[in-house]
Amino acid sequence: MGLGRLLGAVLGGGPKGFAGETMVAAGAMLALPSATYVRFHDVMLPTPDGTTQIDHVFVSRFGVFVVETKNMAGWIFGSERDRRWTQVLPGGRKIPFQNPLRQNYRHVKAVEVVLEGLKLPPSAVRSVVAFVGDAELKTTLPENVTVGMGFARHVKSFTRVVMSEAAVLAVCDAVATRRIDGSMAARRAHVRGLRSRADPAMAQKCPGCGREMVLRTSRRGRNAGRRFWGCSGFPSCRMTREA
Repeated sequence: MGLGRLLGAVLGGGPKGFAGETMVAAGAMLALPSATYVRFHDVMLPTPDGTTQIDHVFVSRFGVFVVETKNMAGWIFGSERDRRWTQVLPGGRKIPFQNPLRQNYRHVKAVEVVLEGLKLPPSAVRSVVAFVGDAELKTTLPENVTVGMGFARHVKSFTRVVMSEAAVLAVCDAVATRRIDGSMAARRAHVRGLRSRADPAMAQKCPGCGREMVLRTSRRGRNAGRRFWGCSGFPSCRMTREA
């Protein structure tokens, strides 16, 4: 019996999320056969200080691959150890963003905690960063930082069996059991947790353009009187977030 059929009962559902996650999910469907790889998308797991949201987890006898997706355009500059990387858009505008390798380290650790009772080999859980869109990496980065369909090629480059089919089934059961529902309430709680852990120096930066966010008050409509953060670049940038 194929591994895909064995594991059909434990696959969790959930929304695909943002466009980049959808592209990776579609690419994985084509490039990572279900008889070999079990695909989980948009997985929220508990952590000691809240929750963490993982874009994709691919499980096979060759390992557990934790994938962080970045849907970005322009040139990408950074190094493995940098805290923040830089996106350079046409025209020269520079936007800093969190090093996705560091970001995915937290995800990998969350998965390892979920699987700690299974006694997997130390190298069984692996980190992968998948840039999609028109991103171009301009600095030398580790092989697990990929562009386009490179994430699938990287996953398939691991050909040494590290888990039995029974172990794969146990991994999938653990992930499916421990994942948190994808309700809007759960997602809002997750976002609040992220903000509470955010770098204070970056907390008031616009996530869209990098300019300062300004605390404002709604003056009309059903949200009149509600405080919110708005981009100082308004009206050219209309990014807002809850206060």
